[in-house]
Amino acid sequence: MKRLKFIITAFVLLLILAATGSSLHFYRAEEAGTGESISKPAEQTAEPAPPAENTEQPAPPAETAKPPVQPKEFTISLIGDITPDTVAHYKNTPAAYQKVVTEDNLGYVYEKTKQFFENDDFTIANMECVLSDSDLKAADKNFVFKAPASYAKILTEGKTEFVTIGNNHVLDYGQKGYDDTKAALDAVGVKYAGRDEYTLYTTESGLKIGVYADSFSSVDKIKKGIAALKEAGAEFIIAALHWGDEGSYKINDMQKKQGHAAIDAGADLVYGTHPHTLQPVEKYNGKYIFYSMGNWSFGGNTNPRDKDTVIAQLKLNRGEDGIVTVTGVKLIPCVSSGVENGNNYQPAPLEESDERYKRVLSKLDGTFSGANLEIGYSYGVGELG
Repeated sequence: MKRLKFIITAFVLLLILAATGSSLHFYRAEEAGTGESISKPAEQTAEPAPPAENTEQPAPPAETAKPPVQPKEFTISLIGDITPDTVAHYKNTPAAYQKVVTEDNLGYVYEKTKQFFENDDFTIANMECVLSDSDLKAADKNFVFKAPASYAKILTEGKTEFVTIGNNHVLDYGQKGYDDTKAALDAVGVKYAGRDEYTLYTTESGLKIGVYADSFSSVDKIKKGIAALKEAGAEFIIAALHWGDEGSYKINDMQKKQGHAAIDAGADLVYGTHPHTLQPVEKYNGKYIFYSMGNWSFGGNTNPRDKDTVIAQLKLNRGEDGIVTVTGVKLIPCVSSGVENGNNYQPAPLEESDERYKRVLSKLDGTFSGANLEIGYSYGVGELG
């Protein structure tokens, strides 16, 4: 019986050992340090390691599209020659320019036309006269012109912001006279471009106009002047060219060659002066060439045979792409003198019903068939234009 109890007890112990052997093995693995890493994470008692240094350059921010330019319209005006002096033979007569237009009434010149320039953005004229108070020797030539420096105020009274002095009369009294003319214009705030010179002018409305001027220029110089204005950032480029045949209503070959070259080089407009007559307007490659704007307020003749003149007003538009283009041209026929017999040096607009109105337009569209004027070159006696 005792033996039977012993056998039973031993058998039970064997069953218990057999049933619990795997658990004992698990705990032994844990004690060897292999189970802990599997069953639970180790406690983090140290500070976390710093992230690895990023050696790559950060990507540049994506380029944002430039907002489109706000479209804007501008108006610029073109007029012809302003010469506030009279040839020597008539200088001291009552008909002389400075006897009619006195220093205490310089606003008189634009009295009938000022309304056309008050609200535009830019007006350009050709100042064909030395402005100087110096006692200077005149050049030995048929026609020389010099007015007091104060006559620069004619321009400001008439809301004319810019003049070309790239012509054949700014050296009538030598380099000193030329320098004095620039100083007189500077004193009243009128900007200018001289002979073979260019100027960048920004209007109060924000349009950057570039003007290159020269007298009887060359294609090479014109191209260089226009290239310089492009480099300077001009939005709208005017080639102000003094050229052509005096008294002629026809365009000569040199004018056509240089006018076309100016447009091909990047000019947006050609503004021509010198003939003292109106000449046809040409549209070339989508751009306008005003070959001759004639006289505006001109003292070179006390009774001009041809008093026809014009105000040309151009509408410009700056598009969303920033490009400035001419969108319209308005021609306002005028006369350079408000009196038919004589010269009062005060331009005036013409009525549409006036025969002269149609004649002005015919000179600009090339249909005028009248004979060219003959200029009197007898020294000290003849008159110009």
